Amino acid sequence: MGIKAILLGDAMIPGENFSKAWDKILSSYGTALSGDWESGWDQLQFRRLEVEKHGPEGEIVDELILKKGAGTDMLLGLFVPVSSKVMDAMPQLRIVGVSRAGLENVNVAEATKRGILVFNVQGRNAQAVSDFTIGLMLAAARNIAKAHAAIMSGTWRKTFPNSEYIPEIEGRVVGLVGFGHIGKLVARKLSGFMPEKVHAKIIELDYDRCVQVTEILHDTLVIHGDGRNLDLLKEENIEEMDAFIAVTGSTDANILACLAAKRLGIIKTIAEIENIDYIPLAQSLDIGTIINKKLIAAEYIHQLILNENVLNVKSLTSSDTQMLEFVVRENSKITTANLRNLKLPSAVNFGGYIRNGEGFICSGNTSFQAGDHVILFCFASATQKIETFFH
Repeated sequence: MGIKAILLGDAMIPGENFSKAWDKILSSYGTALSGDWESGWDQLQFRRLEVEKHGPEGEIVDELILKKGAGTDMLLGLFVPVSSKVMDAMPQLRIVGVSRAGLENVNVAEATKRGILVFNVQGRNAQAVSDFTIGLMLAAARNIAKAHAAIMSGTWRKTFPNSEYIPEIEGRVVGLVGFGHIGKLVARKLSGFMPEKVHAKIIELDYDRCVQVTEILHDTLVIHGDGRNLDLLKEENIEEMDAFIAVTGSTDANILACLAAKRLGIIKTIAEIENIDYIPLAQSLDIGTIINKKLIAAEYIHQLILNENVLNVKSLTSSDTQMLEFVVRENSKITTANLRNLKLPSAVNFGGYIRNGEGFICSGNTSFQAGDHVILFCFASATQKIETFFH
């Protein structure tokens, strides 16, 4: 008979893509039905955040599961909620696969109780997060974000809070808590910045991983201990470090480790926050720079599905708001009148634009020309509507 599977995709990874992968890799083991749990991008963003905040139990069971789930052994997907109701509808279910690192969409405790194996894809976004981690270190040290914001507001800023002490990467010491998929990549990439002059200290709670580090990074100091332990941090002269990065698999541990580092005088701290619900708390505690894998992936994929004249997409945490950067095309609708006389979506606010290297603030009398770079803010639901003005 072989395995019977249901493959449920969504707007990010459609069911047909899962189906192609099944045909290529697993078709010899059995048959699979595919569908989409949520095909609308905006609705997917809303529903997945609800699942991550409140768990999968509040979601209804997908129609394909209700119709065909009774004799199915395996359920594979990305964000599809796997609740106790789903397991009731699939009494023969033995394997649940999630094509991402997080398992917030699966009631793992209930699956374990029923003897259902749950697996995920760890480290899927590790390359992107490690790149962002190092990029944010450089941006913070060199005031890249502050300078960009100043240019976008029409000013050329020459002084910053750290103008008297702008650190070179050369000769710096970076503290790194955790040596999982992300920590490992950050350490390797940092070692490429003149390895004889950039030094990293790695604090890892797992002894076996400490041994791994010493085998991979021969010139890196490895400390077996808890990165949240103030006495340990003092003992290792943390105050002499130029940056502190917490990228363990635990959001709580990363927040506490950065708080401890801040308390001991480290200015540059970076924490990976896996649970989106924790981001407002982390921001209120002023733990430094925050990285969230889901938001990084969502912004990148969202940019890919938008038009090619969208240069940048940023989701503003704790809200359903986005910042978009467009390049104005010749004869596009946005050039036909000033902003006051265009019938624009109500959920859109224009911030500013750059023309010939000079920044300007938008007003009702603003009219755009081909080649202008325009920054605006809008609700996610208005993205496609405003995009039509720049076609």
